[in-house]
Amino acid sequence: MRPPVVAGQFYAGTRSELLRQIEQCYLSRYGPGKLPKVGKRMMRTIGLVSPHAGYMYSGPVAAHGFFRVAADGLPASVIILGPNHTGAGSGVSIMTSGKWKTPLGEVQVDEDLSNRIRIASDIIDDDAVAHAYEHSIEVQLPFLQHLFGGEFKIVPICMMLQDERTSLEVGDAIAGAAAEKDVLIIASTDFTHYEPQRTAVEKDRKVIEKIIGMDPRGVIRTVDEEGITMCGYGPVSAMLQAAKKLGATKAELLKYATSGDTAGPMAQVVGYASIAVSK
Repeated sequence: MRPPVVAGQFYAGTRSELLRQIEQCYLSRYGPGKLPKVGKRMMRTIGLVSPHAGYMYSGPVAAHGFFRVAADGLPASVIILGPNHTGAGSGVSIMTSGKWKTPLGEVQVDEDLSNRIRIASDIIDDDAVAHAYEHSIEVQLPFLQHLFGGEFKIVPICMMLQDERTSLEVGDAIAGAAAEKDVLIIASTDFTHYEPQRTAVEKDRKVIEKIIGMDPRGVIRTVDEEGITMCGYGPVSAMLQAAKKLGATKAELLKYATSGDTAGPMAQVVGYASIAVSK
């Protein structure tokens, strides 16, 4: 069992408070403005870029992505790629068994799909250490549980290595293992960190253009060339690589805002975006 490590910090620590907090994210002026309804499974949305800051900052932006996911219906498995903020564990770490717990319950790791992905690439290690205290994957789970309860499984992949070769190889491994399977791939990332509002928006626009253009290499190269402090560019690149191979043809920016917009102040902000990648 992988217990929650940021409950009560990044999001509310009790079931009732967390459900209320998630609904407030949807109803926020920066959120969709209404609560989601789970539709019949359509398998149109293949990938999602979603932020992972505290819900008071990024939750309303994240809600736009999960609003789209809800309309597309319950996926069998959700592959969640997140950056490694802690420095613990292997360069690319996957968990192939066990459960993850939040105040909303437990979610089972998809053992078959996780093992398929691990076998598909020598660069991916079966390693729970990297996941023990990493928040980037965990904060996606309550939004998914709010929609689908415990009816879905997850594949958690934590990336310390985010270079172009590694990211594309991870994407290829996911695409090969997930072919013919019903999956959603979430890339967990925040964008520019701790810069003034104007410069954050300008920098983030450049990398968002590469995501909208379905350009996994361009994402990494733009982050490098422009000095953008985006923490999960590797997960985004890997998601795009996999999604394209699984039939995705377009990406749509659902919402962009900064912590300055949602909570202030404007002098040192972090950028957030929800982007849907679909057939």
